Amino acid sequence: MLESWRAAVGTLTAIPVTPPRCVDREVAGPAMVMAPLAVVPLGLLVALLMWGGRELGLAPLGVAAAAVGALALGSRAFHLDGLADTADGLTASYSTERSLAVMKTGDVGPAGAGALVMVLGVQIASLASIVTMSNGPWLAALLVCVSRGAVVVTCMRGVPGARVDGLGSTYVETIPRTVTVLSWAVLSALMCGGFLLVDEPWWRGVVCAGAALVVVASIVHRAVARLGGVTGDIFGACIEISLAAMLLAST
Repeated sequence: MLESWRAAVGTLTAIPVTPPRCVDREVAGPAMVMAPLAVVPLGLLVALLMWGGRELGLAPLGVAAAAVGALALGSRAFHLDGLADTADGLTASYSTERSLAVMKTGDVGPAGAGALVMVLGVQIASLASIVTMSNGPWLAALLVCVSRGAVVVTCMRGVPGARVDGLGSTYVETIPRTVTVLSWAVLSALMCGGFLLVDEPWWRGVVCAGAALVVVASIVHRAVARLGGVTGDIFGACIEISLAAMLLAST
């Protein structure tokens, strides 16, 4: 379990941690299940920046932009890189091999740049609205953590990998479907509680969970159809887009 925790923190954050001795499939699956817990420090950082900016009377849009920037730095912009690569790969060619090659180069093309602008724009605009809520910063922190639950879906058994190599290959199909369902049941319950905290109806948590799951399922379905499966870049894209979807649904 300790090895899985180290893998989760080391993969999903920039927090220094002792590397696991090895990351095999027995370590990888539990690591992804613990993803929402691993990023709690990043969620708290977002909450602190939003609360501090609000107390200082700073412009909500500027506070939101700072929070999103800090979140990106806290994850080494790892997921944003995956988002850009995914957009470029899926729009590069109808050839699976060509699309996968484009995703592996790491260069950001027009589609990748457009995806970054759109997703980050939605995140910032939504956070600017959330920061004005009484306990909005804490709701934002919760949604940041829950968004990492996207990898519990991308790593679910039955979702194939597109490559036999690469970072994502170790994590693919390591999580039983029952664990995925239970994980999202818990995350949904937490979001329901989070909305009660900001004096909003509890069912809005269910709406946010539904929005995230629809987005992730759509991306995974498209990846399987176009690429033959998911990759590490797809994991990152699912995290960033599900976060944007939940933030937007919460406003």
